[in-house]
Amino acid sequence: MNTDAIDKYRPFPPVVLPERTWPNKSITQAPIWCSVDLRDGNQALPTPMSVEEKLKYFELLVSIGFKQIEVGFPSASDTEFHFVRVLIEENRIPDDVTIQVLVQARQHLIARSYESLIGVKQAIIHLYNPTSTLQRRVTFGNASRDDTRGIAIQGAKWVKQYAEMYPETDWMFQYSPESFSDTELDFALECCHAVMDVWQPTPEKKIILNLPNTVEWCLPNVHADQIEWMCNNIRNRDSVIISLHTHNDRGTGTAATELGLLAGGDRVEGTLFGNGERTGNLDIVTVALNMNSHGIATGLDFSNLANIRNVYEQCCRLTVPERQPYAGELVFTAFSGSHQDAIKKGLDLREKEIIANPAQPWGVPYLTIDPRDIGRSYEAIIRINSQSGKGGVAYILDREHGLDLPKTMHPQVGKYIYDLADRQGRELSIDEIGATFYEHFCNLDSPLAVTDYDLDHHIAERGQVLCRATIVHEGTEQVITGRGNGPINAFVHALEEAGLKHFNVTDYRSHAVRGGSDANAAAYVQVQSHDGVIVWGAGIDPSIEMAGLKALVSACNLLRRG
Repeated sequence: MNTDAIDKYRPFPPVVLPERTWPNKSITQAPIWCSVDLRDGNQALPTPMSVEEKLKYFELLVSIGFKQIEVGFPSASDTEFHFVRVLIEENRIPDDVTIQVLVQARQHLIARSYESLIGVKQAIIHLYNPTSTLQRRVTFGNASRDDTRGIAIQGAKWVKQYAEMYPETDWMFQYSPESFSDTELDFALECCHAVMDVWQPTPEKKIILNLPNTVEWCLPNVHADQIEWMCNNIRNRDSVIISLHTHNDRGTGTAATELGLLAGGDRVEGTLFGNGERTGNLDIVTVALNMNSHGIATGLDFSNLANIRNVYEQCCRLTVPERQPYAGELVFTAFSGSHQDAIKKGLDLREKEIIANPAQPWGVPYLTIDPRDIGRSYEAIIRINSQSGKGGVAYILDREHGLDLPKTMHPQVGKYIYDLADRQGRELSIDEIGATFYEHFCNLDSPLAVTDYDLDHHIAERGQVLCRATIVHEGTEQVITGRGNGPINAFVHALEEAGLKHFNVTDYRSHAVRGGSDANAAAYVQVQSHDGVIVWGAGIDPSIEMAGLKALVSACNLLRRG
């Protein structure tokens, strides 16, 4: 921002709350959740959802576990009205779900809202009127406090009056001093008390007071102070459910909600992935999964987050950003070599720990939750570009290709792979990493190849085997023989007899290839040249002995290539 423009802005005034208690509290249980996707989220879409799309989205919200769903503004349009009627007339609302409708404090709109709800078993009537100093001055032409409070009182009377006309429905009332976030606290309290005087809530028949952070003007700690001040000063607190409705203009909607819960909030309104006007609403997915990560059950099921995201993107015609918490394509992905190494070690250790203790708490570096708990696989956790390291490459080869490379082989393979990514100037796919490994390190057959072998355990001296191998060296085929205490050792001696040994074998490992290639064995051989150069080679073959010989030949060829 141009420094000349700074003078037009003013700091948001703090709340005088010297005895605040929220900083010393912890969130120990989930709030009441209310989805406002179908109203607040829908009205913010460039192309609002059709009735069919809203029905699909409603079913999604029910499947997730929402028990309160704001379904629209039925007095605003025929489409909104029709959608509410379809829900009721087609019996689409489960018995344990309460729908909510929003309405301004105007009689004909309140009447229309009740008409939309005829026949519903239970519903929340959400009444609001703007109360902030800015709204009173600009939108309502310097409306007085008395006039603004009078609108709330009259609206509350109409809400109560029309509810009495439909006694077959279990009604719950909700009031929002809209733009609470920049309303004087004492005046917001006056409006809430005035509405309460009309509705007369009791501990058995509570009302909802929704305190919306309609525009996020201040730091989240100031919002928490506002909520605690209201909770401390509201009459008959046990007859009131304090509801939070944060927006995200400053990018701190999640923090404002979480601190608001510490400050006494009982209920949270928000949307999936934060869809809403301007910078959006609170992302309920983020807040709920944050709670899950601390061991708090929320009653919301995001175990198939990919499907939820797909329905959201189809119905809303919006895209979940790649870095959106939990749901984004890249949120569990590490490109950094040090991060990859830590994640690999953490996942490997966890596999061992849960065998001994299935209740072992989650603890993997850089992963706040287990991706599998929200339907994500480990496939995309580690991805390879020029910033990646040896551990990440080893992880991909292990998890996706079933190849458990010896740890001392990681640097050689990792450097080759991420040097390739650097030359390409892009990320390498899982398939490219596997193909590169096979091409450069595995079953190499030039200038030396082994095409056949035979082991004789009877002719050789006791405890040894005789190896007869057919090799091709620089285009010439020959049969070589050698004795040793195992296939690898015997083959090395055979190469030595043929004058082809210019190295020492310093390490050997083998295992069955996992993940769809159970018929194959993988072997890894490390060799050191006489001048100290060390390389690893790999071999894959149905025969564990041949896999070992191919690994040795691969290492020899790599050594000769330099």
